[in-house]
Amino acid sequence: MARGVFEPVKGSGIWYARYADATGKIRREKAGSKSMAKLLYQKRKAEALQGKKLPETVRRRGVTVSGLLDMAADHVKAHYRGQRLGADGRDYRYAPLKDALGNHPAESVTPREIERALSALSTEREWKPASFNRHKAFLSLAYRLGVENEIVTMNPARLVRRRREDNGVIRWLTADEEKKLRAVIESDYPDELPAFDLALHTGMRMSEQYGLEWEFVDLERRQITIPKSKHGDARYIPLDNTALAALLALRKRGKGKGPVMIAARNGHGYLAGHPLKTPKEWFESAVSKAGIPNFTWHCLRHTFASRLVMAGVDLRKVQELMGHKTIAMTCRYSHLAPRHLHDAVSKLDDWSRIFGEATDARTDSSTFEASETRSAISDQLIVQ
Repeated sequence: MARGVFEPVKGSGIWYARYADATGKIRREKAGSKSMAKLLYQKRKAEALQGKKLPETVRRRGVTVSGLLDMAADHVKAHYRGQRLGADGRDYRYAPLKDALGNHPAESVTPREIERALSALSTEREWKPASFNRHKAFLSLAYRLGVENEIVTMNPARLVRRRREDNGVIRWLTADEEKKLRAVIESDYPDELPAFDLALHTGMRMSEQYGLEWEFVDLERRQITIPKSKHGDARYIPLDNTALAALLALRKRGKGKGPVMIAARNGHGYLAGHPLKTPKEWFESAVSKAGIPNFTWHCLRHTFASRLVMAGVDLRKVQELMGHKTIAMTCRYSHLAPRHLHDAVSKLDDWSRIFGEATDARTDSSTFEASETRSAISDQLIVQ
């Protein structure tokens, strides 16, 4: 790296100059391109040698929260795929945080000020706890990048308490709801059936599905490769017969090259063959017409996981198929498989038979036939 210049977010193309002013104080100043940063560094270095003071605006300005948010937005764009964007083309969390805290000097912002700002935004925009936490995380990322690049000395956002998220309710599609929704799609949006089936039978995130390229689809091996998932790692998605048929239908629209999700015909503001970015143009109206409440495209991913668990698939396998970073995320679906819990406690029925010789006081459950046991339990329940 050239001396006196640095790029806080690798690959962003946004460079800074780092120099000591006439008083010996280390300063960092945003320049833009690398060549501009080099010129700025040489200029400030010459001014320092001549004993010149910095322009009043530079001395007063310092680093604002807005500058840190710029770095965070560049970082997310460079290192994460499929992030939700705002109207300005940046991460959706950027604009509200900039409006609330952007003009504040970054070094002087306190955890209490951050808490107040996020709480005010939460009330104004009717955020759920998850939205509060996502915006806090983005601000924390901004400060962390600032600390790593020696622009600020601490991260006050780390001291702001997260809000408790209610992840207990998992919205998934019942068989009856699927029948109604599928009927609407077949009637009003028949070209979208492959997209619907692909989501329902792979559990892909919307960004993964609508960002998929044919080069990462192996129909012969029945596998989709996500080269860079939400967590930065590659993951592999196996295809069942329904998902394979959906992909074969989608391939007929193009030449098996470029984006997988393309428009089949003119409509929704798209021309035939145009790459699609989202299913929202048709899915929300289809759900509404089918009379299915509180259901979004992401719920198809929940449905994929829920049905696997209800079918008895091991949670570790579901974790891998979902691309969850931790098993804790997958355990949200465990309540849908009570059978495996019953199987676990039923092992105690065999304890006496297997280890009974080592126990003096025991009830020999092996002497009871299964039918007699059920009958005895039923009689007790009636008495109670």
